[in-house]
Amino acid sequence: MLRPEGVYTFYVYILTNKNKTVLYTGFTNNIRRRLEEHQNPLSPKSSFTSRYNVCYLLYYEKYGWADEGIAREKEIKGWSREKKENLINMQNPKWDFLNELFE
Repeated sequence: MLRPEGVYTFYVYILTNKNKTVLYTGFTNNIRRRLEEHQNPLSPKSSFTSRYNVCYLLYYEKYGWADEGIAREKEIKGWSREKKENLINMQNPKWDFLNELFE
């Protein structure tokens, strides 16, 4: 059964570090705020993203329902790096940092 578009917008996203050696998949209802939190962590060196300086947006998807976004985040997190790279390449083949889209 098809669901109508949700009232809210949720995002599944993939971040990397400056050298593009680490991939991190996340989920949020406010991507602008979440990117700022990754760039300015409250407790540096205590989380995965702060330890590896992961704050550059490579890929995102939008969802109208939280449960769909959460399911997609879990799906992507279970993938190999190669499969994640293929997904990024479909939307962002040059691996440009997309943070400015949400400033």
